[in-house]
Amino acid sequence: MNFLTRPSAHIQTAFLSPQHVAEIVQTRGLAQVFAGMVEAIRSDFLRWSEFDKTARVASHSANGVIELMPIADAKTYTFKYVNGHPSNTLRGLSTVMAFGVLADVDTGTPLLVSELTLTTALRTAATSVMAAQSLARPNSRVMALIGNGSQSEFQALAFHYLMGIEELRLYDVDASATEKLMRNLAGTSLRLVKCSSAADAARGADIITTVTADKTQATIITPDMVVPGMHINGVGGDCPGKTELHADVLRMGPVFVEYAPQSRVEGDVQQMPADFPVTELWQVLNGSATGRTSDDQVTVFDSVGFALEDFSALRFMREQSIALGIGEPLPLIPALADPKNLFSALGAPVPALAVQPSMAPALA
Repeated sequence: MNFLTRPSAHIQTAFLSPQHVAEIVQTRGLAQVFAGMVEAIRSDFLRWSEFDKTARVASHSANGVIELMPIADAKTYTFKYVNGHPSNTLRGLSTVMAFGVLADVDTGTPLLVSELTLTTALRTAATSVMAAQSLARPNSRVMALIGNGSQSEFQALAFHYLMGIEELRLYDVDASATEKLMRNLAGTSLRLVKCSSAADAARGADIITTVTADKTQATIITPDMVVPGMHINGVGGDCPGKTELHADVLRMGPVFVEYAPQSRVEGDVQQMPADFPVTELWQVLNGSATGRTSDDQVTVFDSVGFALEDFSALRFMREQSIALGIGEPLPLIPALADPKNLFSALGAPVPALAVQPSMAPALA
């Protein structure tokens, strides 16, 4: 028994640092973590109606965006704080940084505070695979990976482990990003092909994954790059004014999203009329809507990232941390002998203090 499971009269908030998350991944193995996270996300999407859902709250600035992503069911509440600042790397900072909280609904007790920078990368790749398992051709073996930044290795390995992708066709406007990706994947059995353009990368691909960072309305994938049977996994278009797919690409086949009210504002479908048809992914998973209908069909997953995926990821990581005894206590909430006496948490009695004339206006 450890602090994660030990009964206590006081709140025992657990903390997972990036090092703790890395330890969980190293202990379980990356393939098993991806598989477990896909299953966690899938099982929660199948409980779609049980969640109190809302689009994320975003604060935009000239350099980026800061977002809060809350969601809850009857037992558990979670939220994620996450930023997106593409120019951060010029300052020696990550483009995306995140942390999250998992709390007990009955008492409001914060049970877990966790890093979510690494975990978000894991859950984003897991969500991409979960969608592709329903929307891509089962015999897909070649994937174009356009945008070779921080998310790229996670996407590459999740599709390799869980979808059988054997060849990656790589392109980034920053050649050093592609070199970094190739170094990180050098020990795998993946065939890595460095391409000269997005169009070159798309050539011969079964799946196209776009995961670019610039906060601009771009057209990275155009209709001439798309052939019958392709599945497009659009990950990078995830805030107002930021897109990756030409509007005509969206018209080439059915478009699937996580949560339509959020996707219509943030996703590639923000370019389309308000009545442009989209299907929420949970409907495909529970069989109430159809995914891919033929080998020749073009399918599009317009992924923006939704709070339910973070709920699942936090739940999964908490379960793993308890099972493995990984993590540490975080003294976040005062430990009170008398829960009605918060003042006692200040410690020793406060001595009397004569009011000086100069302090009187402040105390008036």
